[in-house]
Amino acid sequence: MTRPNILLIHTDQHRYDCIAANGHPLLRTPSLDRLAEEGMNFTQAYTPTPVCVPARNSLMYGQWATRHLAIANWDTEAPRPAHDDLPTFSQTLRDAGYYLGCVGKWQVHPTRGPLDYGFHAYEDEQRYEGWRAAQDLPPRPHSDRRFGARDPIASEQSRLAWGATHVITQIEQATPPFFIRWDPGEPHLPHILPEPYFSLYPPETIPPWNSFPDPLKGKPYIQAQQRRTWKLTDWTWDDWAIVVSRYLGQISLLDAQVGRLLDALDRLGLAENTLVIYTTDHGDLCGGHGMIDKHYVMYDDVVRVPLIARWPGHIAPGRVCDAFVSHGLDLAATFCEAAGAAIPPTFQGQSLVPLFDGALDNGRDSIFATYHGNQFGLYSQRMIRDRRWKYVWNATAQDELYDLGTDPGEVRNLATSPVHSSALTRLRQRLVVWMEVTGDPLLNGWTRAQLQEGLAI
Repeated sequence: MTRPNILLIHTDQHRYDCIAANGHPLLRTPSLDRLAEEGMNFTQAYTPTPVCVPARNSLMYGQWATRHLAIANWDTEAPRPAHDDLPTFSQTLRDAGYYLGCVGKWQVHPTRGPLDYGFHAYEDEQRYEGWRAAQDLPPRPHSDRRFGARDPIASEQSRLAWGATHVITQIEQATPPFFIRWDPGEPHLPHILPEPYFSLYPPETIPPWNSFPDPLKGKPYIQAQQRRTWKLTDWTWDDWAIVVSRYLGQISLLDAQVGRLLDALDRLGLAENTLVIYTTDHGDLCGGHGMIDKHYVMYDDVVRVPLIARWPGHIAPGRVCDAFVSHGLDLAATFCEAAGAAIPPTFQGQSLVPLFDGALDNGRDSIFATYHGNQFGLYSQRMIRDRRWKYVWNATAQDELYDLGTDPGEVRNLATSPVHSSALTRLRQRLVVWMEVTGDPLLNGWTRAQLQEGLAI
């Protein structure tokens, strides 16, 4: 097998349903739609943990956060880096002879950067402000994190365009085989973007998510507290539609830059031997359930992520795959196998290469996610979902059970419903088995009894 170049576009906080190819009724994303038409679109990809630092460490180390232990962002009460002695997919690729380049944000380690992880070149997104100043452009405007701001520049002067330009430069200068990743800070809030993207989607045209409104009846207290902390309790959809408008505009600007990267691969004659993957670290509530950002929830708004792959000669064009995929864990293994390198034994994911090559299934009948807390304090959650049901074990709060067949917005918590007790018991038992297999330290004598004996509420 000829070793492919690999281009990873790994964004920050992109909802699964915010791509036209994934069903959004208004959003225009012709470049991502093209990628899906020419490759494979995964419909059931889930982040291992819906927070930036833990998710990005899971991608780097191919492990659950319960194993690498970087469980929260740095500005929290648990700013712990991952174990230093764990193998990474990046060093594995470098040892296999790959050239590695990186552009954008990092968020893997507080003091060690990409060059310490085997990358040959790194262009830090934080240098964009200096570039603006050198171009005699005004600083990026400060913004309310919710409503965003109009940036008085041209779209080709935006941070996204700056990042894409540096990715193209790295592609042009790299010696194949190469692995180049772009980690833009968008579409994470605050949404600071130029025209025409700032006004591209009028708020009054945007329909509510299927998770809005949500009275949060019978749900953990922390969800209502999140609304109060962010001062969102009285917001109507008219308020939220402004936020969503900016979010969608940011995604269309991002999509235009993805198009530039695809065009560059075509221009350089590299497209036929390049595995291109588009994905993100986690989703965004963005008004779903009346909340913002991501934290203390396991709703599909934040745990389900877009994942699109194109690899000519391996992936037949236009394929849709509904196998359960664990974003970071499976991608780490995928990069190693595609590069012809041995997958480190510490990795806990499954390579996607068999699915690329035509396998119809990967053997999974369910998918999992973890959460450990962040800026409002530590808070342990574990999630399992199968084709119909989602169960969220909140170790210090009431549990959640959703029938995704009848309630895809996850509004009605059925965990205390006697009619659905069999589904609840089955998923709790399945969760215990998974925690055993993955070595989850939260599973102990007390929590095992809580799950297996029905002591959780």
